[in-house]
Amino acid sequence: MAKDKTVFFCTECGAEFSKWAGQCSACKAWNSIVEAPKERKKSAPSVPFRKNDPVPLGKISAEDEKRTETGMKELDRVLGGGIVAGSLVLASGDPGIGKSTLLLQMCRNLSERDIPVFYVSGEESLRQVKLRANRIGAFGDNMLFLAENDMDNIREHLMSIKPAVAVIDSIQTMVLPGLDSPAGSITQIKEITSFLLRLAKEEEITVFVVGHVTKEGSVAGPRMLEHMVDTVLYFEGDTTTPYRILRSVKNRFGSTNEIGVFSMERNGLIEVENPSAHMLSGMPEAEPGSIVAVTLEGTRPILVEVQALVCRTSFNFPRRTAQGTDTNRMNLMLAVLEKRLGLGLSGCDVYVNVAGGMKVTEPAIDMGIVLSVISGYANQTLPEKTAAFGEVGLIGEVRSVPQAALRVKEAAKLGYHTCIMPKCDADKLDKNTASGIRIIGVSNVRDLKKLLAES
Repeated sequence: MAKDKTVFFCTECGAEFSKWAGQCSACKAWNSIVEAPKERKKSAPSVPFRKNDPVPLGKISAEDEKRTETGMKELDRVLGGGIVAGSLVLASGDPGIGKSTLLLQMCRNLSERDIPVFYVSGEESLRQVKLRANRIGAFGDNMLFLAENDMDNIREHLMSIKPAVAVIDSIQTMVLPGLDSPAGSITQIKEITSFLLRLAKEEEITVFVVGHVTKEGSVAGPRMLEHMVDTVLYFEGDTTTPYRILRSVKNRFGSTNEIGVFSMERNGLIEVENPSAHMLSGMPEAEPGSIVAVTLEGTRPILVEVQALVCRTSFNFPRRTAQGTDTNRMNLMLAVLEKRLGLGLSGCDVYVNVAGGMKVTEPAIDMGIVLSVISGYANQTLPEKTAAFGEVGLIGEVRSVPQAALRVKEAAKLGYHTCIMPKCDADKLDKNTASGIRIIGVSNVRDLKKLLAES
């Protein structure tokens, strides 16, 4: 008799290998590869294919797809205006970040409008789901719960109930009994996702799938998972702060440039309609090393406080630490300041922080980093109610950034009197946009040093 072949798979990302290794080559996790029997494919659950005839392109309706609002404006913004019937949405994020809470609140809002919802939990018992639901509020009888991992049983319930919205929490815990591979393996995830995709398209059921992430922050499982679904949402945030950001990295029915901002409270997630005011709450006035930068997340301008602490080092190699922004970007700005302005930063420890727990990666944050470092190094304060934005190049030039007028309007709306920005953008500003706020255009970092000396 031939021996049963075995395979090895990574418990972190689901990658499969022909032999054991100490480190997974896909997600770089150590001691995560375990042995499992080679899967023997049997009958898997299926959805009957509908026979469709070819249609000329001119006879296809180009009307907008029907959307259903979720009752959460921030979630609707990220989805492109609401959920689309028959779409498959993948929601991922770090453990405990609030993925299940977000979807549970969405389901509650939908059920209150008599929209049938089916919530399947593969990680928690019904009692555990009930305890979390009690914090959110009362749920009606139009929302059904099921604690199950067997996709055969889930398929039967989905085909009989045929809800408008279904939530699978999470896909890594679901199992197709027709496959011998363990839950979370590549084979299981591909087959289950393929089944859910056909179910969503054939039965016009909107399916939300919760996915785990690896240590690097990517979705656990095969990369094909993100290609198969219609929308991929990432729920980001620091568990030590209440703020959470919902970001879309793929959306077939809307833009991927929008974000939603939430605050995790005792009774669930609260929408933050004005993130700038929340990010600047508690900001000190007239302190060296502090400046307000105007960043852009999608089409939404957000004001954040950039802080810099510059002090003489007691080590052979000075320390460089960045929180909320890219460390390499900060090192570039420090090199520019030392070369172009002659600041003695090589003998100083430099710490840069974007207060509020938000992560900013766009180049327009360069102006905030440069101004805060210059201010902290010289121990001089900037004028009160001053905001800044702009990209800084290696030559020391201040370059243009997109949506400058929108950034200025947001700063003026929050009561800021002065805005430091690239000169090329300042020259293009409309007079009505700049009314009520002083615009200072700068062309290089030397102008910033002079401006700080005059203040």
